[in-house]
Amino acid sequence: MNTSIFSPIEIGNITLTNRIVMAPMTRSRSVGEDIITPLAVEYYGQRASAGLIITEGSPISKIGRGYSFTPGIYAKEQIKGWKAVTEEVHRKGGKIFIQLWHVGRRSHHSIAGEQPIGPSGIKEADKVWGPLGNGEYGMIETDVPREMTIEDIKNTQKDFVQAAKNAIEAGFDGVELHGAHGYLLDSFLRSYSNTRIDEYGGSTENRMRMVLETVKAVAKAIGSDKTAIRLSPFVAEGAAEHDQELIPLSLKLVEKLNDLGLAYLHFSENISNFKEVTDEYRKKVRSIYQYPIMVAGKLTQIKAQELLDTDLVDLVAFGQPFITNPDLVERFKNNWELTPVDYANHATFYGGGKEGYTDYKKYQ
Repeated sequence: MNTSIFSPIEIGNITLTNRIVMAPMTRSRSVGEDIITPLAVEYYGQRASAGLIITEGSPISKIGRGYSFTPGIYAKEQIKGWKAVTEEVHRKGGKIFIQLWHVGRRSHHSIAGEQPIGPSGIKEADKVWGPLGNGEYGMIETDVPREMTIEDIKNTQKDFVQAAKNAIEAGFDGVELHGAHGYLLDSFLRSYSNTRIDEYGGSTENRMRMVLETVKAVAKAIGSDKTAIRLSPFVAEGAAEHDQELIPLSLKLVEKLNDLGLAYLHFSENISNFKEVTDEYRKKVRSIYQYPIMVAGKLTQIKAQELLDTDLVDLVAFGQPFITNPDLVERFKNNWELTPVDYANHATFYGGGKEGYTDYKKYQ
């Protein structure tokens, strides 16, 4: 039987009213010491009819930052700021996970506060949004990262755990670890960014170790039913080439993640330098993973429903359509016209105030 995009679903220990997810999107509007902007209370509250909201990536530490003005989840005032957001989303009947973020090598010392870190000291041509040096902000070239020591790895895992505990204190229904897009966890999986010769590099088992240890530690701290992860095996971001080993490695990883009983597994697709995901891959994932599977990547309502109809996907996530349509679920239900994404004013995606953030209207 085909599953409607509007039908409820259980993830972990909560029930979502529909399968339409607001995907995580960097908006770069923090204030003070990386505290979520007070405008975010309205921004996320406006979109609470989504079955689930996944917040913008929230750095787990100062060195985990890779874009300016991204709201963290590692300090008391940051927890307090996020708590106002979760209370508003819950007041409106919504559910919300926070995305825990460490960008790894995809950063610059002017943002991270020190030399960025990664599994190996390897840099590729890549840019992030940060200070231009003239008081303005724009795209700047990343630094060469410092190879992480074992102590760095253990401390980073502790940072993920503490950030997850902070998220629960802030009222989130759960956390999603950002294991995609060339950021820290993802970069341990890829052979071109991880050339280590210790227990965290080399074989596929060793390259999976950082991800699996971190997910297990977070799940132990807050509950596996409140823990999820995002992966992007078909996307090469922050790198020029695809890692040919990554797709088969990802299937091994998914098989091991299945043993943990996570809330969901989230695949990011069809962005940056990407390959098309095959039906064969989706069928393999479904055969080895028994918990909810989410897909994001330039979906339309029709494409999303087609994915659900295959029974290989359980949740469908939308990014930019949720920026311009705070009532996206209602528009889908009623076949109302969508407000298109205004690429001419793309600058309002990052930084600034309410323009391009909370000033999009519901359908009239």
